[in-house]
Amino acid sequence: MLWDFSFFAIAAPAVVFAGVSKGGFGSGAAFASASILALVLTPGQALGLMLPLLMLIDIATLRPYWRKWDWPSARLLIIGGVPGVIIGALVYRAANDDVIRFMIGAMSLLFVIWQIARSRGWIAISERPLGNGAGILAGVGAGFTSFVSHAGGPPAAIYMLSLKLTKTEYQANTVLVFWIVNSLKAAAYGVLGIFTLELLVLDLALAPFALLGAWIGVKAHYLVPERVFFGITYVLLAVTGTKLILDALT
Repeated sequence: MLWDFSFFAIAAPAVVFAGVSKGGFGSGAAFASASILALVLTPGQALGLMLPLLMLIDIATLRPYWRKWDWPSARLLIIGGVPGVIIGALVYRAANDDVIRFMIGAMSLLFVIWQIARSRGWIAISERPLGNGAGILAGVGAGFTSFVSHAGGPPAAIYMLSLKLTKTEYQANTVLVFWIVNSLKAAAYGVLGIFTLELLVLDLALAPFALLGAWIGVKAHYLVPERVFFGITYVLLAVTGTKLILDALT
């Protein structure tokens, strides 16, 4: 099934979407691709397939944002990300596929709820910058949620939004932090046996789609408003999240 047309019809657009999101829009929406793939793969396969592609996108987008990040806040998120990844690995090792499927679905829906609530002012972002402790705690949350669903964006966003970073600083922080977090995850995924030779070969086939999405995302970052892009993202996440939760429960 992994090499048939129907799989690539789903996987290729999902990977392009991840590249666009990570390349140009710093809200953590790239994990929608893993949620979509989890509909047709086991959760472990979906996570294992996406991680090398996300790392490739990280490398492709790191140069345009090089040294444009806010290092003090990025450093705190990275420090917290290390124990977050370790906790995620322990949870993944103890859980079965349905538990991970449920977690991916739940995080998809929570992401949509959080973004809508924030955009409508139902959640007030702190007017004062959150402290160092909050930055490290946000890093722990980002590392954990990133490990089990590639959805580390919202915990990091809560902290970074309080700092009133520029759009480019915010995106550069996102690229840098998750480049490092994803590198840590790759080592843990290898130890846990999440990677397989077939998935890595598939990654090679899908790599051009990841790079295409990253290129589009970097260009769109400076030209395109985010409203339409994230409107589509919210619909995708709401549908896939609900489906994953129902699959896990039934």
